[in-house]
Amino acid sequence: MAINLEKGQKVNLTKKSSAGLGEILVNLNWNANSGKKGFLSSLLGGNQGIDLDLGCLFELKDGRKGAVQALGNNFGSLQRPPFISLDGDDRTGAAAAGENLRINGNQIAEIQRILVYTFIYEGIANWKQADAVVTIKYPGAEDIVVNMDEYNSKDIMCGLVLFENCNDETFSVEKLIRFFNGHEALDRAYGWGMNWKPGRK
Repeated sequence: MAINLEKGQKVNLTKKSSAGLGEILVNLNWNANSGKKGFLSSLLGGNQGIDLDLGCLFELKDGRKGAVQALGNNFGSLQRPPFISLDGDDRTGAAAAGENLRINGNQIAEIQRILVYTFIYEGIANWKQADAVVTIKYPGAEDIVVNMDEYNSKDIMCGLVLFENCNDETFSVEKLIRFFNGHEALDRAYGWGMNWKPGRK
């Protein structure tokens, strides 16, 4: 049985082991349910589809900040800072596994906060047709589901979930679903304070 978060709702991950939280998987999937495959491709013509990218801003305890995302080839690492990695880049939403961001929960003492986001790299800015959902999985606990159930925005970026360190023991997880016109606007809204420049895959 999964936990479906409401906007603004915050829950703490449950620590099951003295070793730590284990690996936390943040999965983004869109337009991949039975009967919906290829809908966006046909709508846009040919094999072109919407390209949603999953990524995050991170802040470590030592003050280092950055982003993990396919744009700029910043795929991160699980075993060394920032202890966050992105599996790959699904350009169409056709891959059954979607896109996966992994967090090394056993290194929680090194991580202050993580802001998970998605943005439309290519395709139409229509979030309803993207039909996106985020699922958070970690060992020995129920899945946490974050539905993108707000659609009335033409902005290309959406802040999804905020992970915050709680006494170096667990993360709180808050559903955001806030839309922005790009990385810099998202950064300003949550006080990361980084410098941004255009990037490419």
